[in-house]
This record gives sequence, structure tokens and C-alpha cells, in this order.
Amino acid sequence: MTTPKSRWPKSADSDGIEAIALLILEWLAEQGIDAMLRVDALRLSERRPAWTFAASGDPLSMPMRADGATAGQCLSRAVAQLRELGVDVPH
Repeated sequence: MTTPKSRWPKSADSDGIEAIALLILEWLAEQGIDAMLRVDALRLSERRPAWTFAASGDPLSMPMRADGATAGQCLSRAVAQLRELGVDVPH
């Protein structure tokens, strides 16, 4: 399934990946992948990486998870990992 390019907003470089986080989640769902982005208040208060991205379902062969200290770091790691697993996440 292809995604219309007009759907991906042009964002300033300073916006980072957070600006398109919901579009990435929606695109993954359209590919049959269940995904979520979560922040954990306890880990945040303990100064541990509080953000988690998790995904599962076809076409992934196994569930995956990425953590980060910020939402942007977490999402960047998740997208890189998804691409390594063969999911062609749009740029």
C-alpha cells in the first residue's frame, strides 16, 4: 500500500521526528503493524529512559521495542530498527 506524499507534512529541521510521530503510527497500522509510543512516569522520575516504542504483527517476524530518553530519540531508534527488520518506513 502506498501513502500519498502530500500526507507527509514539510517540517522544519528543528521539529525532529516528533512532528510526524502520529503519521508514522498510522502508516504502520495501515501496513498491519500494531504500534504504540509510551512514556513511563516512574522511569522518568528515576532519570531512566522513559520513552518506549513497541510494535508487532505482520510483516514483522517478531515483536520489537525501542527505548529512549526523549520521544525523538525513541522514535529515531524505532524507525532505524524497523528499517533493519525490512519495514520501509517513509522518510
